[in-house]
Amino acid sequence: QVQLVESGGGLVQAGGSLRLSCAASGRTFSSYVMGWFRQAPGKEREFVAATNWNGGNTYYADSVKGRFTISRDNRRNTVYLQMNSLKPEDAAVYSCAAATNSGSLRDTRNYDYWGRGTQVTVSS
Repeated sequence: QVQLVESGGGLVQAGGSLRLSCAASGRTFSSYVMGWFRQAPGKEREFVAATNWNGGNTYYADSVKGRFTISRDNRRNTVYLQMNSLKPEDAAVYSCAAATNSGSLRDTRNYDYWGRGTQVTVSS
């Protein structure tokens, strides 16, 4: 069992930056693929970014590529999402997720554990 707790959300002006963190419990964090997803009101949850077990491979949604960076620190059992040049359309609840296999990293169904999320609000 893995518990995930996100932090770092908040209110930021358009063009600003935020860094989200996701702390995981358990001793096997390094074995998990980690992903970030977001869900805006009235919309489905969508893929944002993912990283393999050691951070060597990263994947991004087209909408955030070049602005967001996912990284992980396996010593601290933490995955991060650095978000730069934020836009109003980036506003959502951001959740991290852990997958025990390396199936489709963009598919929510591939993930086994989810955090509760942290709110990101971007003012124009």
